[in-house]
Amino acid sequence: MTASQHGLPPGFAETVQHDMQVWLERAVIGLNLCPFAKSVHVKGQIHWVVSLAREVEDVRRDLQRELQDLQASEPAQRDTTVLVLPLCFDEFIEFNDFLAQADTVLADLGLQGELQIASFHPQFQFAGTDADDITNCTNRAPYPALHLLREASIDRAVEAFPEAETIYEKNMQVLEQLGADGWDALGIRRHAHDAGPENENGDKA
Repeated sequence: MTASQHGLPPGFAETVQHDMQVWLERAVIGLNLCPFAKSVHVKGQIHWVVSLAREVEDVRRDLQRELQDLQASEPAQRDTTVLVLPLCFDEFIEFNDFLAQADTVLADLGLQGELQIASFHPQFQFAGTDADDITNCTNRAPYPALHLLREASIDRAVEAFPEAETIYEKNMQVLEQLGADGWDALGIRRHAHDAGPENENGDKA
């Protein structure tokens, strides 16, 4: 079904994808939070999918399809997939709970060891941190998203970056030095209507 058939404004999916690509370019690549992201982005090997699912079962269906499609694709054309979920999981706790189901879908397809799933959410919060802790932004994106990755690609990236285990700590330091004002200055926002509840500033969460 199209966005209009879902009662959404024209260009909804395109706006969501644009917001996510701005986040990728300004935060993930711009701050070098993931040293492996620039290569696949420049080569056009990231497959973007904006799901219009509002129910968990529909998300599971879309996830299953995208996992199968990624597994069947040539890595040179589609190395990784980002499944964006702008109409579901407004609350981080709901999204976090769903991740166990996502792993079950992966296991049911027999793709464990071949693919894996990473996750991002606009309200992501590490255990033991405050909601406004700037380090949470390492895993925050404009919309809930599931990042589907090939294990083989991860292995090659780690070989090329032997200190991969230090990325997490380095990212924390980068965000702490940047601060909340610096993060806000990146201009990472949600612009798609009907994408979730508004925050205290009147912007989409």
